[in-house]
Amino acid sequence: MIEIREANPEDLPVVHSITQKAYAVWLPVLGYPPQPMTDDHGPRIERGDVLLACEGESVLGLVAIERGDDHHLIFSVAVHPDNAGKGIGPSLIAEAEHRARLAGKALMTLYTNALMNRNIALYQKLGYRETGRRPNTARPGFTIVDMEKALIDSSNR
Repeated sequence: MIEIREANPEDLPVVHSITQKAYAVWLPVLGYPPQPMTDDHGPRIERGDVLLACEGESVLGLVAIERGDDHHLIFSVAVHPDNAGKGIGPSLIAEAEHRARLAGKALMTLYTNALMNRNIALYQKLGYRETGRRPNTARPGFTIVDMEKALIDSSNR
């Protein structure tokens, strides 16, 4: 049975390891490491912004968020390659959305590289819609895709 829990400081090495392994598939596509591979997840863990999918003592994947005033942003979703395709990523995203709703947020946002077609398709399948594209100022020649999902049905307000 998969349990989702907040990461704690002792989880930092496994968070780093899973992030490296999950995003390594994109290195040949992008030619550079995606931002989560170079991020220091320690402060995110300290803020309670990293959720882990666990089976017993094994960590299968993670989602890292950034809290905003009116929304939460999904910074990273990483599933160990041995566990890819088992619905762990969507489960982590659903839990992050649930927690954002509980915090009163009406919107979940994310951004990804335009070359990450599989990720964009998954987000669309989960109800996210593209809101725009912009140049990646940190990586000239690359494009960022912004996406969002309404967490509260505005027709019921």
